[in-house]
Amino acid sequence: MELTDEEICMGDGDNEGNPYHAVAPPIYQTSLFTKPTFEAFAEDQVHENERHVYSRGTNPTVEVLEQKLAALERGGACKCFGSGMGAISSTWMTILRPGDHVLFLNHTYGPALQLIEHLSSFDIAYTVWTKDSDRSMEDCIQRNTVLIYMENPGTMTMEIIDIEQAVAMAREHSITTMMDNTWATPLFQKPLTMGVDIVVHSLTKYIGGHSDVLGGAVIASRAFIKKLFFHGYQLFGSVLSAMEASMVIRGLRTLPLRMRNHESNAAEVISFLQTRPEVKAIHHPSVNKEASALVDQQFYGLSGLLSFELKDGGFENVARFINELRLFRIGTSWGGFESLVTSPVKPGNEETLRHQGFDTGLIRLSVGLEGAPQQIKDLEGAFERTRHYVQ
Repeated sequence: MELTDEEICMGDGDNEGNPYHAVAPPIYQTSLFTKPTFEAFAEDQVHENERHVYSRGTNPTVEVLEQKLAALERGGACKCFGSGMGAISSTWMTILRPGDHVLFLNHTYGPALQLIEHLSSFDIAYTVWTKDSDRSMEDCIQRNTVLIYMENPGTMTMEIIDIEQAVAMAREHSITTMMDNTWATPLFQKPLTMGVDIVVHSLTKYIGGHSDVLGGAVIASRAFIKKLFFHGYQLFGSVLSAMEASMVIRGLRTLPLRMRNHESNAAEVISFLQTRPEVKAIHHPSVNKEASALVDQQFYGLSGLLSFELKDGGFENVARFINELRLFRIGTSWGGFESLVTSPVKPGNEETLRHQGFDTGLIRLSVGLEGAPQQIKDLEGAFERTRHYVQ
């Protein structure tokens, strides 16, 4: 019988091989595992992707987390990494070769674009397609395109793409598809069930949930994860430790409850923002009328990461508003218990932002768990204190 997501998060597999039946899986804080004979050691080295030899390869605590994430995403297997970028870079290093081309769909995580720009010096090319592009997705495919990388919704402006359309296009051209599913988590979106080949997560965000651990994960077929293990994972060394894996497992326990809370708080914050004359636009799948059918088709719920645009943008106005917030803390990342605020607007980058498709009044909110009344009160106070400046 297939377990529910809640059952997987709460404890499936946690007591396997645990003679004391501890509620929490043991933390195997060890760098290596000894063997009774050299013959056994040599045999295990050959199968190091599935046997315990060295914790840069496999670790029992990390394996519990990997099994949970694979089950949540309905994937064949999972490999965890020391960060989300570790997961992305290791996967790309497994797939890409000089002369290859990568097609990015939607606005994607900034450091991922920085990495692919760096890889251009290794003769790897890329193209970015967004809804504002003057070409269709398929027109962006080149004869040497080997990977389509996407986010849904997209970074900052939360645009929605048709995953099944992208997958069908990729299969027609024999291209691997890879998707960052951090925004929705495996609870609210399951790309593998829609035909995506590889899913990547930053465990630092909602899955960890407490802003105290870094981690990443890749979920795909067993065959691909085995290939990833011996290339991008083992050789590049972005390892998730047993202690950090234990912290992420702890985060999974409350993930279903936290995600519904993030969702409900964000819905009330969005309703409030819709009443403010200073707000020009709000970006979140719940208010994307053009893509409402896709939202209903692709998501089981909506997370608490959103953005909005001030009518009067520019760095000074954005900074003035953000500085007036008290509950929303200024910082990078998102998906933790706390509410956060940031913006891509920096001094002198307005023209660059416009070229990238971002408004110069864009502000991103990660709506935390403090409660919508407190969050709305904080936003309202910032609007009132800046109303003489932000029109």
